[in-house]
Amino acid sequence: MKVKQIKKDGDKVILEAVATPQETAQAMHSAKVAFAQSMGMKPPAQGQSIDQAAEEQMGIKNLDSIVEASAMNALAPMAVDKKNIIPAYPPQAQAKSPFKPNAEFRFEVEVDLKPAYELTSYDPVSIKVPPFQMDESLVDQQLKEMSERYTAYVDDADAPADRTVQKGDHIKIAMEAREGDKELKGLSTKGRTYTAGQGYMPEGFESAILGMKVGETKEFSFEGPDFDEDMNERTQTVDAKVTILSFEKEESPVIDDEWVHKNMPMYKGIDDLRDDLGRGIERQARMEYDAYVRQAAAAELATRFDGKIADEVYEHMRDQMVANIRMDLQQQGMSWDQFVEQNGGEQQFGMMLMLQVRQMLTQGFALDAYFRHMGASVGEEDLVEACRAMNPQVNPKQMIKQAEASGHMFALRESAERLKANKELVEKAQIEIIDPAAGAAPSAGDAAEL
Repeated sequence: MKVKQIKKDGDKVILEAVATPQETAQAMHSAKVAFAQSMGMKPPAQGQSIDQAAEEQMGIKNLDSIVEASAMNALAPMAVDKKNIIPAYPPQAQAKSPFKPNAEFRFEVEVDLKPAYELTSYDPVSIKVPPFQMDESLVDQQLKEMSERYTAYVDDADAPADRTVQKGDHIKIAMEAREGDKELKGLSTKGRTYTAGQGYMPEGFESAILGMKVGETKEFSFEGPDFDEDMNERTQTVDAKVTILSFEKEESPVIDDEWVHKNMPMYKGIDDLRDDLGRGIERQARMEYDAYVRQAAAAELATRFDGKIADEVYEHMRDQMVANIRMDLQQQGMSWDQFVEQNGGEQQFGMMLMLQVRQMLTQGFALDAYFRHMGASVGEEDLVEACRAMNPQVNPKQMIKQAEASGHMFALRESAERLKANKELVEKAQIEIIDPAAGAAPSAGDAAEL
């Protein structure tokens, strides 16, 4: 991408940029992937494009037109990154030529530069925090969850002889399934566990097996969905012969030395396994506790913030937070109105949101000022540490490559600078450890849930 700075007026910079055909193609593809994920689309079938999947699943015939604005705006940070400047909020691209994938694209970006605020004092902060606590019961909880993951179905010897199959029963069945003269090997079995009434099979099958007893055999037909050789949907008629072999129950194993030796031979026994689980829980809890202490220090530093934040910065941060909340709600199956109502209604939620926006902004700008006061710089190790703090599950080297490719290195550098400033702030802080009942810090239990 070629970028030229054509104007600087106070805290505004205007950039002229020319994206390559490869960059426009990648921007369009990324925008389509983001759209598909936000709409909860199923992944495209093998050999199918995102466009074809969008048309099949959502009836969208021209996906390009829907994501074009997002694709253009994805190019804006790449232009910003080229000039090594930091915007106050994400800028948008203004087209100067038609946007077409696999073609050169000319655009302008008007950037509001991030202001350099100062603090009323750079002296060490004083904070009060509860002591770090480790909840040993979480080891037992993880062992219980592990036992549940290894739950098996075994014969229910206590089942009455006259017991009949009801919804929710676990049963072992034998089945011969045919379509005309053709055996359906995927459905046929000499012995398979099945849970009645859970919708794993079509309604015709479910209703036929309800009321059957152990040893009883029934022949019946049922219909189910299928695909022909051209992947067109069709209705399949299955002739089945089903025998109820037994009722079954779930049985979870006891996690002891014998089970560990058999299933996890890398451990010497149950004590070794418990110690390893405890170390993992404590490590995660310590990370959460350290983040809590940094947050407390940053909040105290923010009380020294001296400056006025532009309305545009507030609005963009608010919109970003709302977008993130909406995405989380969509995954949880909760509506926006329900969420707002649970948080006190529209007026109270709006006030709470703006207070949170101001808190995030002032803390961020305060850490920026502290970093400048330190006279420090960030290197590769700082970037790696920032990536781990943001998402410890992802390879930091990969996150850095993604930031470079998407033009978001300025944002990653900002995160690294703030983390470095925050850590030094804590190192120099006057920290008083208080009674746990006087404050709420993330415990090992909180860490295990995150």
